[in-house]
Amino acid sequence: EVQLQAFGGGLVQPGGSLRLSCAASGFTFSSYAMTWVRQAPGKGFERLSYINSGGGSTSYTDSVKGRFTISRDNAKNTLYLQMNSLKPEDTAVYYCAKSPYSDYSPWYDYWGQGTQLTVSS
Repeated sequence: EVQLQAFGGGLVQPGGSLRLSCAASGFTFSSYAMTWVRQAPGKGFERLSYINSGGGSTSYTDSVKGRFTISRDNAKNTLYLQMNSLKPEDTAVYYCAKSPYSDYSPWYDYWGQGTQLTVSS
């Protein structure tokens, strides 16, 4: 069974940093592209970032470009999201999601429970 569990959320002050992790199991992690998605209170899902199966190609939506960095450790079946210069509008539940292919796709076929990030002073 495919399982994706995000960890590392919490309360952070504006301008602060935090790293999220996602533990993956139930599939060959190194064969698939991965994404980070978030849902802010009262809003829909927003795709934040993408990384291909090997980790050599990444992309970011404009709202987080230059502040967030996606990475992966295929030996540990783990996806990461380093978040810097955090803003109150980053407050959301963050989810990791599996893409159905090894490279870019606007689709994802599995996602986990997510972890809450609150940015507030």
